[in-house]
Amino acid sequence: MNTIVTNAAPQSRSLFRSIFTRHALYISLLMVLPIALSQGLNWTLSLLADPDLWWHLADARLLFSTGHFIQSEPYAFTVAGQRWVNPEWLSELPFWFSFKVIGLRGVYLVTWLVVCANVLLVYLRSFRAARNADAAFWAAGLGFVLMSVNVGPRMIAFGWAALSLELLILESVGEAAGHEDKRLVWLLPALFCLWINLHGSWLIGMALFVLSIAAGSLRVRMGALEQEPFTPGDRNRLLAALALSVAALFINPYGWRLVWNPIDMMLNQKLNLASVSEWQPLKLGTPGGVTLLLALALIVLANLKRSRKWSVYELAIVFFAFYAAVDHVRFLFLAAVLISPILASDLARSFSSESEADSNTIPAMNALIAAAALVYVGVMFPSEAKLQKKLETTFPLQTIRAIQPAWRTFNWDYLGGMMAFESRPSFIDSRLDTFEHHGVLQDYLGAMNQVGPLQVLDRYKIDHVFVLQEQPIAYLLERTPGWTIARREQTTGGEFVLLSRAAAASSSNSQASPVHP
Repeated sequence: MNTIVTNAAPQSRSLFRSIFTRHALYISLLMVLPIALSQGLNWTLSLLADPDLWWHLADARLLFSTGHFIQSEPYAFTVAGQRWVNPEWLSELPFWFSFKVIGLRGVYLVTWLVVCANVLLVYLRSFRAARNADAAFWAAGLGFVLMSVNVGPRMIAFGWAALSLELLILESVGEAAGHEDKRLVWLLPALFCLWINLHGSWLIGMALFVLSIAAGSLRVRMGALEQEPFTPGDRNRLLAALALSVAALFINPYGWRLVWNPIDMMLNQKLNLASVSEWQPLKLGTPGGVTLLLALALIVLANLKRSRKWSVYELAIVFFAFYAAVDHVRFLFLAAVLISPILASDLARSFSSESEADSNTIPAMNALIAAAALVYVGVMFPSEAKLQKKLETTFPLQTIRAIQPAWRTFNWDYLGGMMAFESRPSFIDSRLDTFEHHGVLQDYLGAMNQVGPLQVLDRYKIDHVFVLQEQPIAYLLERTPGWTIARREQTTGGEFVLLSRAAAASSSNSQASPVHP
């Protein structure tokens, strides 16, 4: 009996040390970052203000209530019955299931988990590149700041996680990779089959897949550029996986239309790209812009201190990441996924003398910090009541619920998603693709920017207008004969007004009484 007890103590200590490594410390800290620093998940809880969330939930609800995938426009009367594909249907399901089970807390939980998954995948890839936990942690932390542009209940977060998985697989196929690692390439077709149903960012993943094969097929010895080409076996394996991945894209409920969807956005949705803030160029003076410049400066400084040989693919990745992020602010997240492992490798080579992650680490301190991180997450995790109160002060819910099915309501696009969730017909919402294809987006922008607004309202036979008090169209209609204010409702984002035509005023007033601040 004494022998068993004596042996158990060293085994317990060994198990404790193997669990609470420096990785455990850094992973726990990285999982706290989204809740501590991002506006979507910290005390501001701005994730509920995301207008896309609500039509995504409505999509998933419609899928399960009807048992059929959405094939035509279900919400807006301006494009009712027109063909529409849902390119993110699979990403919507986790949010819907969690919402059905635990309410708004479920939306919060899924948001936090998918953001954590992205950060930890970047950390894993950074550690594999640098073999240094410190460098991987700082690279992933810097990457999280870039990711903050999309920290919220965003379906694209699933797409970026898929991109990290793809890159993790491609990074495992190299001259030094073992036989087992190289076989991971056969997972790529399955990943793309999943990815196309998650988000349209699969197109970026496919482009990077092609780039990796093309760049890796070259033998280069030119200054800092130096690489050997893939062996014929590796190249053929990658080409076969690429062909299977392209075929796998067509395994989806919409066939070729879903494959065409992101290409259509690039070619045929100029107003969409010009109107949405996330598609605008990056301002370098913003936190995201400063962080991107810092990442570039660190890579340059690390190579000035201790240069290394670059592959064509690595150099192309860096240029693509920075160009994409500067051209479209939403691609700061993409830049984080692409450059963090390269940054970690350069930091470890030039600024660290340690090659192993757990040197000089204290398991007991790691365990204490990990426990503190867990407590912090538990304390910060909001209650359902708090989330519900936040929602009620973010959207003018009483006015939305007062809208009648027979009304033709011109609405601010921000409100369209919540109107869809509340089963109220809308003029437009933040799904701008279908609206641009049928000219509705152009008419909407014209009306909101005082380019023939009354003509637009007449053309669509609008009888109610639902916008912010401060928006120009509200000012115009308040002073236009035949229009009256039917309701007002105050939110944290401003005062909303529901205006009614004189012909509809009597029915509007009889069905809903005013809501005052």
